[in-house]
Amino acid sequence: MDRAQKEKVVEELGQIFESSGVVVVAHYAGLTVAEMQDLRARLRQAGGSVRVAKNKLAKIALEGKPNAKLSDLLTGMTVLSYSEDPVAAAKAAEDYAKDNSKFEILGGSMGETQLDRAGVAAVAKLPSRDELIASIAATLGAPASNIAGAIGAPASNIASILSTIEEKAEAA
Repeated sequence: MDRAQKEKVVEELGQIFESSGVVVVAHYAGLTVAEMQDLRARLRQAGGSVRVAKNKLAKIALEGKPNAKLSDLLTGMTVLSYSEDPVAAAKAAEDYAKDNSKFEILGGSMGETQLDRAGVAAVAKLPSRDELIASIAATLGAPASNIAGAIGAPASNIASILSTIEEKAEAA
């Protein structure tokens, strides 16, 4: 790899470290090509990516970044799992680590926050962005469905609801 290629890799890694919601660092020694492809497929399905890079180049890319402490984890055969969603890569990496003992999670970072092994596990247990959006949408939709149910109710129910509201207003 010549100098220009190395500079390009450092720039790409810098973008990964800056723009990712979460970065998980793991050892992958002993993984077969098929197992690595399975890891890549799982992360792609979760909305994340996998990157294998030379530790020295990754450490250079981390210089001056908020998550520069991540460089302490970059020893041996390391792989970076990352995603924009602050939970997706951690979840996919945790699930893969449960299925494959050769994939050992070392830690990671979530923005400026350094994560140890337990921290990555805790992040993986959080609901993903899509799950949170669905939850919020359901919460916002509940009052509207109650109103729609009241409107669809027989006229006598509506009349009783209105009289109850009127009584409360008079009492106050």
